[in-house]
Amino acid sequence: MPHFTTSDGLSLYYDDTGGSGPVVLCLSGLTRNATDFDYVRPHLKDARVIRMDYRGRGQSDWAEDFSTYSLPREAQDALELLDHLGLEKAAILGTSRGGLIALTLMDMAPDRITGVCFNDVGPVIETVGLEVILVFIGRNPIWSTLADAAEALATRLPGFHNVPDSRWAEEAVHHFVKTNTGLEINYDPKLRNAVLAEFDPKAPAGDMWPQFNKLKGRPLAVLRGENSDILSQETYTEMQSRAPMLAAEVKDRAHVPFLDEPESLHVLHQWIAQLPTGEPA
Repeated sequence: MPHFTTSDGLSLYYDDTGGSGPVVLCLSGLTRNATDFDYVRPHLKDARVIRMDYRGRGQSDWAEDFSTYSLPREAQDALELLDHLGLEKAAILGTSRGGLIALTLMDMAPDRITGVCFNDVGPVIETVGLEVILVFIGRNPIWSTLADAAEALATRLPGFHNVPDSRWAEEAVHHFVKTNTGLEINYDPKLRNAVLAEFDPKAPAGDMWPQFNKLKGRPLAVLRGENSDILSQETYTEMQSRAPMLAAEVKDRAHVPFLDEPESLHVLHQWIAQLPTGEPA
C-alpha cells in the first residue's frame, strides 16, 4: 500500500492508477476516504486517477494536533502528494470537502490546478446540511453489525431513492470498522473538534466565491444531487452563471452522488476530455 510522508511527519495513504491521460486527483468527503471513488474509478480509463486518504482518515496517520485537520493543511498535503509523484499540475475531482480543498488551492497554488469537477459542493455551504453533519461526525455508530449499518443507511438517509441494497452494503464497509464491541468510525474522532472550530453554524455563512472566480478559464464541472442539503439550487445556478462549466443534477440523490450514475458519468467524461494531458514536473 503506497504512502508518502508529509512535511510535518504524517504517513498518508494514496493510490495511483498510472496512465498517460490527464491527471485527476480525487479528493473525498469530510469524514470519508479514497473509497469514495471506488464506483467511478473503473469508468475513468482516459485519465490518470490518483486518490488519497486525508490525514486522520482511512489508511492515513492520525494527527496529534487536531487543528491540522483544516482546509489549508489538507490542501498542502495534496500539493505534497503531487510533489512526491513528480507532478507539476493536476485537475481535481472534489467530493464535498474535496471541492473546498480545490477552492483553497486557488489561493495557495492556482497555477497547479488545471481544472475542477465539484461533486455536490460549491462556494457556499448550506447551514442546514452542515448541522446534519454535526449530529454524527466523530461519533461511533449505534449499529452492531455492518448489515445493520447498511440497512440503516438505506432507510434513514433522506433524499436517496432507487439505490440497490448492495450499494449500501459497500458503503457500510467503506466507512465503518467491525470490532469486538460493535462498529467504529474509520477516522479520528477529533475531526469533530476541528470542524466545530472551522465552521460555526451559528455564525453568518461565509463563502468562497473569490476563490471560485479564479477558476474561470479552466475546464470546470459541477454535479448536484437533486435533493442536496449542502449545495443549494441557488449556488448551483450561480456557479454556472459565473464561469462556463459542465453541469448536471443527479436524480434520486442527495449529498453526495456516488459518481457512477449516468448523469455523473456523462459530465465526467466530457470534463476529462477538456483537460490538458499531465506532464511530469
